[in-house]
Amino acid sequence: MQISDDQSPLEVSAEQLRHDVNRVLDYLTQHLQTLDSQPAWDLADDDASNVSARETVPIEPGQFDAIIEDLFSNRMTPSYNPSCGGYLAYVPGGGLPHAAVADLISGILNKFVTLWQVAPGFANIEADVIDWFSGIVGFPNTAGGYLTTGGSMANWSAIVTARRVQLGDQFLDGVIYTTEQSHHSVMKAAVLAGFPEANVRLVSTTNLVIDVPALEAQIQSDQERGARPFLVVANAGTTNTGAVDDLSTIARVCKEHNLWLHTDAAYGGFFMLTKRGKNRLSGIELSDSITLDPHKGLFLPYGTGCLLVKNACHLEQAHKVAAKYLPPFQEESDRIDFCGISPELSRDFRGLRVWLPFKLFGTQTFAAYLDEKLDLCQYAFKQIQALEQIEILAEPTLSTFAFRYRPRDCSPGDELNSLNQRFLTEVNRTKRFLLSATYLGDEFTIRICVLSFRTHQRHIDDCVEEVRRVTRLFNDGSSTN
Repeated sequence: MQISDDQSPLEVSAEQLRHDVNRVLDYLTQHLQTLDSQPAWDLADDDASNVSARETVPIEPGQFDAIIEDLFSNRMTPSYNPSCGGYLAYVPGGGLPHAAVADLISGILNKFVTLWQVAPGFANIEADVIDWFSGIVGFPNTAGGYLTTGGSMANWSAIVTARRVQLGDQFLDGVIYTTEQSHHSVMKAAVLAGFPEANVRLVSTTNLVIDVPALEAQIQSDQERGARPFLVVANAGTTNTGAVDDLSTIARVCKEHNLWLHTDAAYGGFFMLTKRGKNRLSGIELSDSITLDPHKGLFLPYGTGCLLVKNACHLEQAHKVAAKYLPPFQEESDRIDFCGISPELSRDFRGLRVWLPFKLFGTQTFAAYLDEKLDLCQYAFKQIQALEQIEILAEPTLSTFAFRYRPRDCSPGDELNSLNQRFLTEVNRTKRFLLSATYLGDEFTIRICVLSFRTHQRHIDDCVEEVRRVTRLFNDGSSTN
C-alpha cells in the first residue's frame, strides 16, 4: 500500500490540528473550572463495574470527537484527584498547565536532546535547568545531573554512580546505610543496582531521623568484619512524615569514613527556595548526590524527577558508553551530551516543562507558594493538635505531619490501629479532601501533606473542621464499629 501526499492521515493539516487541540481544550477548561468542586478521590467498585472495560487493539480508524468524549466521560473516574486543592494525601501532585503546554510543544517538535550536536539549543535549555537546580541546593559549578522520570530512577542512578566510583567492578561486599523511614525506592534501587537486600543496613532512628551514633557503630562493625561500607542514603523530607536527617553531621561521618552521601530530597528539596527550608535542610550542599522531584515541590506533571551529582565527571564514569553509530561526544564542558551522563539515549524533552514555567513565573513565585504550604501545614497542625484526644506522632518539619485519635482508655496495639482506620475512613467520607495513612513502627498513623499549588486556606479549614467533627463523633461514642 502506498500513502499519497494528499491522503496521509498521520500528516495532519494545521487546520485539523487546531480543531483537535481546541476540542481538547474545551474539556480541559471544563475540568479546571470545576476542579475545586470535584471529589478528591473515588475508588473502583469491588467488581470494577464502574471502571471502563479493557479493549482489543483498534484496527479501523475512529472519530476524534468520539474518542475524546469517551476519554473524558468514561475513563477519568474512578481515580484519585491529586491536582485538586483538597488532595492532602501521600505527596500531592501538581500539573501546572504551562508545563503541559511545554509538553505539547516538545512532543510535536520531537527534537532529540540527549546529544548536544543534534539539538544544541534545546540541550542547553535542559543544561540550564540542571544548573538552576544545582544553585538552589547549593552545589558548586562542578555539579551536573539530568532529569529523570522521578525519584525512584534518580535514587537508582545515584546508587549505581556511587557503586562505580567507590567500589569499581567488584562490589558485592559493598554496604549501604539508610533507615526504615526512607522511601521504598531506596531498597529497590539497591537491589536493581546488584546488591543483596542483606547489604542494606536499616539504621535505627531517634524521633524519626537517623541515629548518628548508631550509624557510626554500624559502619565500624562492618569495617571490622571485612565488608566495604560505601554509601549512606539520608533523607531531606521523608514521605512518611517529612522528617529531615541531620545532614551536616552525617556528611562529617561520611567524610571520616570515605563514604558517598546521597540525600533523597525528592519531596523536600525545593523548599530550599524558602528561608525556612534552607534552615531545615542545612547541610544538603555537603551531599555527593541529591534526588529532587520537580513533580512534587515545583508542582510539575508526574514524570519529572532529577538527579544532581556534586562532581559531574562521576556521572560520566558511571554512565558513559560510546557507540560507532553515534556522533563523537562533545569535549567542551558546557556542551552536555545527556546520554553520556544518564542511562537513556532516546527520551522526551523533560527540560522544557521546567524551563517554561520558570521563565514565565520566576523562582520567587514558586518560593511564595512553598512558603504558603509551610504556613498552611503549621496552621492545620496547631488546630488539630488542640483537639481532645488527638495525639501528634510527628510534628511538621516541612509541610507534613502525622497524628492519631487516642482515647485515654485505649492502649497502642491492634485495637487502637483499627479505631484509627475507622476514624480515617470517616474523615475521608465526604470526598471533599483525602488524607492518607502510614505506619510508624506498628502504629497506624493518619498523615496530612500540604503541597498542591491549588491548596489554600479554605481547603485546610474544611479539612480541620471535618477532623474536628469526627473527633466529637468518636468522643461521643457515636462511631460505628
